[in-house]
Amino acid sequence: MNVMGYKRQVVAQHERALVLKNGMLVQILGPGVYRWLDLSGALEIEVFDLTDPQLSHPHAEVLRKETDALWNAWIETVETTGQEAGVVYLDDRLSALLPPMSRRFYWKGPVCVRVERIDLSAGLAVDAGLMETIRRMRHSQSWTRASATTREKARTLGREVAGTDFLDNILEEEVADHQLGLLLQDGRLIETLGPGAHAFWNFARNLQVEVTDLRLQELEVQGQEILTRDKVSLRVNLGAHYRVDEPVKVRAGLPKHRDFLYRELQFGLRQAIGDRTLDELLDQKGALEEGMLARIRARAEPHGIGVEALGIKDVILPGDMKQILNQVVEAEKAAQANIIRRREETAATRSLLNTARLMDQNPILLRLKELEALERVTERVGNLTVFGGMESLLQGLVRIEGPKS
Repeated sequence: MNVMGYKRQVVAQHERALVLKNGMLVQILGPGVYRWLDLSGALEIEVFDLTDPQLSHPHAEVLRKETDALWNAWIETVETTGQEAGVVYLDDRLSALLPPMSRRFYWKGPVCVRVERIDLSAGLAVDAGLMETIRRMRHSQSWTRASATTREKARTLGREVAGTDFLDNILEEEVADHQLGLLLQDGRLIETLGPGAHAFWNFARNLQVEVTDLRLQELEVQGQEILTRDKVSLRVNLGAHYRVDEPVKVRAGLPKHRDFLYRELQFGLRQAIGDRTLDELLDQKGALEEGMLARIRARAEPHGIGVEALGIKDVILPGDMKQILNQVVEAEKAAQANIIRRREETAATRSLLNTARLMDQNPILLRLKELEALERVTERVGNLTVFGGMESLLQGLVRIEGPKS
């Protein structure tokens, strides 16, 4: 406020002020009421609210160098080297992250500023306790990621936005209990990661985590049109089960391991079927699968992939070939049935001949057979009238002659 050439400035308890004369820093003010005679209007007062203790000023670097003693009396300078980062605490509350080769300015006074320095040359992993604090605070209101406008404004002023740098400069990855993680730095594998949550400093480097599933996986090769050795066209579906045993080997040797397995299964299937006739394929399906399994294992194991099972799921024939095969099978079964029928007829005739010979040599056996025949006949007769008694009936039906002398 200017009255009759005098400038008056009130600095509250929660404020500090920079006094510049003709653009040069001449004084820093604490709480109080101040007056200056400023007839030419050369004085400029900049007031800062200590609610945000970080001093953001476009000319802060120049002011610090030109007024070193005055600046250091009121303002604390925090710097990091090229091999360290800084975690800033305000009144022991996590506030901001300082990347390597950075400098920040904080007002001395009611807010206690503490910086924890992190040696990045000692490793990339973020301390577990610090990461737990970050996770807890991330969801608080003060830790909400700022909008694009706020972030751009903060960059222009050279100041930090709460929580932003933490989220931008820490790589987080969670590895499940059935997975293995590969940590890559600038495209180079530097570490394998077991199950759990992992966090790494991501300053001025390209960090990436590739996660590999270690569980048993299924791969199908479907609809393969293949000619057998006897020129029969087949459509074959194949299935295989595999797992990644050594992810490091897989990454080093195969850009896409599923594509590699698919092609090897496809080539192996075509070779196995092309070397066999249709009859051999149908008769030796188990041997064909065993041979293919041995071949694919020999190809996959050097790359860290274990193939545990393989099987031909479907062999689909063309329509006309199905009809021909059905006719062949029908003819074969009819011939087999005819052979069995003739064999049984021959056996029955032979048995009948043996029985006749026995009866010819033994009259008593013949009479027993006649009585059996009579019994079967009488079972079908409702009423039977006998004249002359039972003796005459038997004598008329059954006559036993003694052996001829």
